[in-house]
Amino acid sequence: MAFDRKAGILAHPSSLPGSAGIGTFGKPSFDFVDFLVESGMKVWQVLPLGPTGYGDSPYQSFSTFALNPLFIDFDELTAEGLAPKIRHPASVRKEGDVDYGAVVSWKTRVLQDISRKFVAKIADAEATGYSDIKQEFRVFCQENDFWLRDFAAFMSIKTFYDTKAAHEGVSSVWNVYWPKELARHESTAVDSWVNAHSVEFLQYEVIQFFAFKQWKKLHEYASSKGVEIIGDIPIFVASDSADVWANQNYFKIDGDLHFLDVAGVPPDYFSKTGQLWGNPLYDWNAIKNDGWSWWISRVRHVLSIVDILRLDHFRGFESYWAIPSSSATAENGKWEKGPGIELFDALKKSISPDSPLPVIAEDLGIITEDVARLRDECGFPGMKVLQFAFDRTEKEKGLKNSFLPHNFETPNCIVYTGTHDNDTTRGYVESLDERTLDLLSLYLNAKKTWGATELTKELVRLAFSSTARIAVIPLQDVYCIGSEGRMNRPSTSGSNWGWRSARSMVKGVKASETASWLKKLCILFGR
Repeated sequence: MAFDRKAGILAHPSSLPGSAGIGTFGKPSFDFVDFLVESGMKVWQVLPLGPTGYGDSPYQSFSTFALNPLFIDFDELTAEGLAPKIRHPASVRKEGDVDYGAVVSWKTRVLQDISRKFVAKIADAEATGYSDIKQEFRVFCQENDFWLRDFAAFMSIKTFYDTKAAHEGVSSVWNVYWPKELARHESTAVDSWVNAHSVEFLQYEVIQFFAFKQWKKLHEYASSKGVEIIGDIPIFVASDSADVWANQNYFKIDGDLHFLDVAGVPPDYFSKTGQLWGNPLYDWNAIKNDGWSWWISRVRHVLSIVDILRLDHFRGFESYWAIPSSSATAENGKWEKGPGIELFDALKKSISPDSPLPVIAEDLGIITEDVARLRDECGFPGMKVLQFAFDRTEKEKGLKNSFLPHNFETPNCIVYTGTHDNDTTRGYVESLDERTLDLLSLYLNAKKTWGATELTKELVRLAFSSTARIAVIPLQDVYCIGSEGRMNRPSTSGSNWGWRSARSMVKGVKASETASWLKKLCILFGR
């Protein structure tokens, strides 16, 4: 798809300021949309919006269809009469990075209480003022039944057995610890569970109702302001997810519910031992034989809540790295063929028969001619990352690097200074050896007196000036934040996904000055 020439900012809702503990779909996001409009930005790119588990990664979600309950704004619930005024505990900060442990503990407990009361209200035929919202909830459940019931059942079972396993001091992995009839997703066993735990089950449906209601309001506000939202789909889903549990026939799982091979990538510029993601791999033949229905539902659903879709790890659709599940690193895998053009033909025919799919291919990593051919055959724009433009390798030396703007093969691409997996651009500049820094400075026509801040701003300017149809700048790079603002360090865990912007970066004098600078760049370079 060929997009109009425009620019935007990459910022996950979790990173937005102005609410307790973590950014939300409430005022923090509305303020950010206003900042985008003031800046002349027409795009807001987010990471996957699903509920996160261990490690807090949005790329390892309990469901590819659900939204993250942590993004529910309590003030919005109060304004709608769905909750009393809620005060945050001292352990949950309003400023600084996200402390997921404190936030999860607090918001989960409060949401359980609110949703339990909501369930009681809608069950009470005499309850006043709840008839409209009760009907709205019923419609939501009906429209989303293709994923919501399995998700609510999975989470209610998981919560019960996580608690039980914690008391016993053992792992609660669903395909090992749960009773086999539940682990195998036997319909009779699942129905019995739902009937016996109806309140807990309904609570998870209610929480999703709250989240989708708020996201819809935010999305409509962004659209009314001329801002499109780029969403994100990871190619693989988490092993600990309703997606795998409810669709075991679509994954490479043996009769004992063990994963045969798992996903990752071989050694690359992010890791010398590769990246062992651990996601179960698809049985693409089974998915194809079922008419690609699960993937069609997945893509259609996400495109119903965002405007443009970024397909993470696009190269895996051509060939993916299969790693034996017993491996400690990703070094000893093998390439296996993905679904290729057949999947995308089916997606287009079912979802968008009369127009191109609004999809961006994340074509980073080991990109072969076959991967590039698939991307181009689909008509998807790829990604160009300026932080990769100045690396000197045996194959690409100096100014032959394909990530340099003068080497862009086509304007049908999206240019970034960096992504969520990179260091911030200022941190990147500060880490460069003298030889690479000289090349960067020469390319930017930079003065010798310029420091990391000036070079970061020039790289932002370079992205805007490029021929790429869309230029997207991480919020950290807009404000020249150093390595302390890095969102993720691939192949590490424990300290990722927590960066949060200061209030002054979205609203106030500093934000207005920055917005003025960005708008001038948009006008200057026709974005």
